[in-house]
Amino acid sequence: MNHFVDATTSWQYILDAMPDGVLVIDEAGHIWAVNDAFCDMAGYDAHEVVGSPMSMLVPASAQARHTDLAAEFLQRGAHRLNSEHLDVALVRRDGVRLDVDVALSTIVWDDQRFALAAIRDLSALRRLEAERDDSARKFQLAFETAMSPMTFTDAEDRIVAANPAFCEMLGRSIDELVGRDSKHFTYSSDLGVTERSHERVRGHEASRDRYVKRYLHRDGHIIVVEVSRAATYDTNGDLLYSVISERDITEERLLTSQLAHQALHDPLTGLANRTLIEDRLSQARAKVARQGGYGAVLMLDLDDFKAVNDTHGHVIGDQLLIGVARRLDDVSRTADTLSRFGGDEFLYLVEGVHQAEQIDHVAERLLAALEEPFLILGLSITQRASVGVAVWDADTPVDAPVIEEADLALYEAKRLGRGRYVVFSNDLGQRSLGRIEELQELRRALEAGQIVMHYQPIVDASGNHVVGFEALMRWDHPTRGWVEPTEFLGLAETSDLIGDLGAFALAEAARTAATWTDPDAPCVSVNLSARQFYADDLTALVGAALASSGLDASRLVLEVAEHVALQDPARSAAIFVALSELGVGVAIDQFGSGLASLAYLMNLQLQFVKIDQSFVRPRQGLADSDALVGFIVALGALHGVTVVAEGVETIDQLNRLREAGCTLSQGFLFSRAVPARDATSMLNGGTWPDQSGEYPAASTAPQASTTPAS
Repeated sequence: MNHFVDATTSWQYILDAMPDGVLVIDEAGHIWAVNDAFCDMAGYDAHEVVGSPMSMLVPASAQARHTDLAAEFLQRGAHRLNSEHLDVALVRRDGVRLDVDVALSTIVWDDQRFALAAIRDLSALRRLEAERDDSARKFQLAFETAMSPMTFTDAEDRIVAANPAFCEMLGRSIDELVGRDSKHFTYSSDLGVTERSHERVRGHEASRDRYVKRYLHRDGHIIVVEVSRAATYDTNGDLLYSVISERDITEERLLTSQLAHQALHDPLTGLANRTLIEDRLSQARAKVARQGGYGAVLMLDLDDFKAVNDTHGHVIGDQLLIGVARRLDDVSRTADTLSRFGGDEFLYLVEGVHQAEQIDHVAERLLAALEEPFLILGLSITQRASVGVAVWDADTPVDAPVIEEADLALYEAKRLGRGRYVVFSNDLGQRSLGRIEELQELRRALEAGQIVMHYQPIVDASGNHVVGFEALMRWDHPTRGWVEPTEFLGLAETSDLIGDLGAFALAEAARTAATWTDPDAPCVSVNLSARQFYADDLTALVGAALASSGLDASRLVLEVAEHVALQDPARSAAIFVALSELGVGVAIDQFGSGLASLAYLMNLQLQFVKIDQSFVRPRQGLADSDALVGFIVALGALHGVTVVAEGVETIDQLNRLREAGCTLSQGFLFSRAVPARDATSMLNGGTWPDQSGEYPAASTAPQASTTPAS
């Protein structure tokens, strides 16, 4: 033994250089030598194991098996014990079990046989294998249960695995898919899409690729998918397989298509909308510039369409618009585009015309399409239209405002009597310049202080006192004198100037009313134009006027014409609520001009209605008119709405209104609209300008209200 110990001492350097743990064991099973690697593995110092039986390192559960293996080794010699097939392990000093591989060989020294055991720790390898197996199970679970359709394809792009979601998407079984490439269930127009992607990844143009394609479901319907492909290569760079994930975007594409259609088409008529027609107009002009010929836009506006809405309501009006759109579409040329440009305006784009006379035929055909009456919900409605035409050719400047020219021609067609078409000419352009110059003059007048507010009293005839004033705009023209608003507000409505005029009227009326400091001072009402009423900043504008003037909100009334409120009933209702929340009063002007809308209007948050002058000065049927006034007054009382009659000019008219129950009136019988100083004089008991002498007790002017105006 001493000789062997000496020998092992000289071999220790060799043993310690070995990466695996090494034991030298005699035939009795005792340990004669160990190396450093074994000590590190087992947690022992060499002196703790040398001389001890090998069994100290064997787990209790493996002792019997250890004895058998030792006997087998002594009989057979060299042997390898693999823990993959056998329960081979050793116990560390701290009691932790290590899975190991053991390689045994025999050495003989001094006629004595020893076993040389090389031991390899497999714990790290086992952990790695366990983690790999766990990852594989998780991936398999994710692959099988993923909601996204997934496949694996081989180097030839044949399917080697497909998850249930992919099978379900195509309505096919796994057996129908595995071993095939995707062309067998690809929509015919998309054949080659997948193949090109496969070639890109196989050729290393990209290791990842994305594309969109269409499949055919088993039942024949088309599926649109977004495909994401990731490739894996071997060490030589050859494609091994591809992992393909897909997303069914069929419904998404359908929704996108529907949204795109909605974005470019009018929801009521289904025709192209302003955005689409302007885009096609741009393309058409470029085409004429390249190829020659003519193009044209025809702006068509329905004559007196407002009367339909006012008389029959917006349901009938909308159905009429749909009917008009269908008739115009029926006579449209396939090369042309018909659009609803807004409200009751249609724009027709003419393309591919080689003779200007053909455009006249188009205009005549559109007008002829409306000659027959429309039958809508049992009503027969005759609806005509006026058309403005603007023509261009290859020599027309690309920035020529053809839509504006068509609009000017339409304006001329209306002026000439409606139901006709007019083609734009340079003369019309010159007249439009005149309108622009007049707008500029009006703007300068506003800046120079020539625009002022006059005030017409609203009188409670039963009590002979003023309850309010309506603020009305006047133009103090340096050469024409006082200009009525009917002569310039219509022009202002065609431009942004109407917003400036409306803001001025609101601020000036509030400032004037704030000077009436009597506790029972009357309210002031201000008219809102359509553009001002529907402007997004209306409530901010009203709030600013109240804040700068110091006027109590309850003394400000905002009037909007009935036909304006009915342009967009839902939006109007929201605006009325917002104004009421500011504390100001809201009134409908020209009330009753559309009887079908009375019940609707009365349900809005109104404080006043001003009945249309046609009830005050009816052309015929006094009894019917008086009965309607009485009905409106009763309807107003039912809803807590005060009724005012405007345009009162005679004692007879006043008496009829009194008998119908309407006591609040305004008109020339009492006074014309007067400057602010004269309105203040009225409130202070001074002389009434324009007192006609026909009003009862004319020698005594009506007095200021002794009760707060509601």
